[in-house]
Amino acid sequence: MEFVVSAGQLAAFAALTFVMVVVPGPSVLFTVSRALTVGRRDALLTVAGNAAGVYTQVVAVAFGLGALISRSAEVFTVIKLVGAAYLCYLGIQALRHRRSLSAVFEAGVKGGRVRTLRVVRDGFIVGVANPKSIVFLAAILPQFVHYESGAVAAQILLLGILLPVTALVTDSMWALLAGTARDWFARSPRRLEVIGGASGLTMIGLGATLAFTGRKD
Repeated sequence: MEFVVSAGQLAAFAALTFVMVVVPGPSVLFTVSRALTVGRRDALLTVAGNAAGVYTQVVAVAFGLGALISRSAEVFTVIKLVGAAYLCYLGIQALRHRRSLSAVFEAGVKGGRVRTLRVVRDGFIVGVANPKSIVFLAAILPQFVHYESGAVAAQILLLGILLPVTALVTDSMWALLAGTARDWFARSPRRLEVIGGASGLTMIGLGATLAFTGRKD
């Protein structure tokens, strides 16, 4: 069955998506922390992984998870707590290794395929467990679907791609800006140690905040 996503649908959802994305949330704060701690390259890889994680949410919503999340506070809470726990873990790691940031900076862009995949994986996990985008996709996206046109899942998949694409652009800008600020910190090992500790505390705080906010039902 053919389906049609009208220009009006795309424009309306794109506008709402932009408003949602530009308000800093878990993904932006995580990206900035990563850029300040490990630099632009890893921050941009994090953004790419995060976008893939968010689109995984879109796929899940298209094939029924959205309805399940809407009905079950328990499912939402499990997903949210996984993301919160992982953010806390990354924050603890940043605190533990804050004194080695100078060596990381001096090493430059090294580490090969394994490191690249690990950084992308970190972004993916945070993206797929981001409660802000889960709520947006599960509660808001279906309202832009024309059910009478059929192929509901296909409409969700097409409209939903606007969210990770928009986030990819805006979060990359945050990563580049924060990476520029990191260059100043990198002139002093002491500055890098301070920013590493602050970034670790930010991620731990963000994880704790996510764990204790959200649905109350």
